[in-house]
Amino acid sequence: MSRLTEREALELLGSRDLLGVGARAHEVRERLVPGPLVTFIIDRNINYTNVCVAGCRFCAFHCAPGAPEAYVLPLEVIHEKIQETVDLGGTGILMQGGLHPDLDVAYFEELFSSIKERFEITIHSLSAPEIVHIARVSGLTVSETLRRLKASGLDSLPGGGAEILVDRVRRQVAPGKADTKSWLAVMAEAHRQGIMGTATMMFGSVETVEDRVEHMRVIRELQDETGGFRAFIPWSFQSGNTALEGTTEQATAVDYLTTLAVSRLYLDNIPHIQASWVTQGLKLGQVALRFGADDLGSTMIEENVVAATGVRARVNSEDLVYAIRGAGFTPAQRRTDYSVVRVF
Repeated sequence: MSRLTEREALELLGSRDLLGVGARAHEVRERLVPGPLVTFIIDRNINYTNVCVAGCRFCAFHCAPGAPEAYVLPLEVIHEKIQETVDLGGTGILMQGGLHPDLDVAYFEELFSSIKERFEITIHSLSAPEIVHIARVSGLTVSETLRRLKASGLDSLPGGGAEILVDRVRRQVAPGKADTKSWLAVMAEAHRQGIMGTATMMFGSVETVEDRVEHMRVIRELQDETGGFRAFIPWSFQSGNTALEGTTEQATAVDYLTTLAVSRLYLDNIPHIQASWVTQGLKLGQVALRFGADDLGSTMIEENVVAATGVRARVNSEDLVYAIRGAGFTPAQRRTDYSVVRVF
C-alpha cells in the first residue's frame, strides 16, 4: 500500500467528507492496532515548577523567576503526589515544568533517583525543550544529559514542546523555546539511547494547514529512522488567559476530528494515536475512537497547564471505561509502553 503524500494529506485536511476521511482512518487503525481493545493509562501530571524563561505566547501556566506565585515543588510533596497516584492504581507519572534558570541535571538526578528508590513507577518526563535547557544550564551536551537522566531513572520522553515543528510558527508562539531542529535532535538521540517516547502536535494557533502537514512530515521522517515514537497525540490549542487570546479561532470539533484522522492516515509508522479528551471533552474523545484513535490517554489525576486556560475536564477510570464501551470497544488499562495491565 502506497504512503499518503503531503499533497494528499493537505487535500484530506480540506475535505468536506468528514465521515469518509474518518472511515479511512479507522480502517488504518484496525490494520495497525487490530482487535477490540482501546486503552488508557492511570497516571498523573506533576508540574515540578511553574517558573519558565521561555515566554511562550500560548501558555497561561508559566510565571517569571521571582514572581510571587513562583514555585518549585519540594521532594516530599512530589513523593506524596506519587504515593497517591500509586494508591489509585497508577503506573506512571508525567513530569514537566518550565525552563527554570537554576535547575540543572543534578537536580533531576536527585529527583528521579529518589522516586525510583521509593516507587515502582514509570517516569515519563521532560519535554525536548526542557532537555535542551537542562543541558545548557548544566554545561553538557544533550547526549550526556540524556545519558545521566536515564541512569538516574528517566524511562521515556513525552512529546511536549513540539507545538508546530515549523520555525516560522515557533518564532511567533514560542520564541524562547528550542527550534525544530533541536526538538528533533533531542528525540533522535533519546531514541538512540533506548529512551522511547511520544510525539504531539498543538494545532489551531497561528499555523496553516500546510504547517500541520509539515509537522507530520518531519515526525514521520524521524520515525522512519529511529522507530522511537510509540504514539502521536494531536491536541487543539486553548487560548484562554494566554497572550494569543482573542487573536485566533478555536479549532472546531470537525477540525479536530479531521486533523486526528489525517494524522492516523499519514503517520503509518507510529502504532498508536491518542484522542485528546482533555481539550475536546470526553464525548468528542469517544467519537475520535471511530476516526483513527485507539487510545483515550490518561485519567489525569492532576492537570494544571490546560486548566490554566480555563478549560477543565475531569474523568476517572470508570468514566473512560464507560466511554470506551459506549463506542463499541473493549476497555483496557495500559502502562506507558502500551503493555496491558488489565482488560475490563
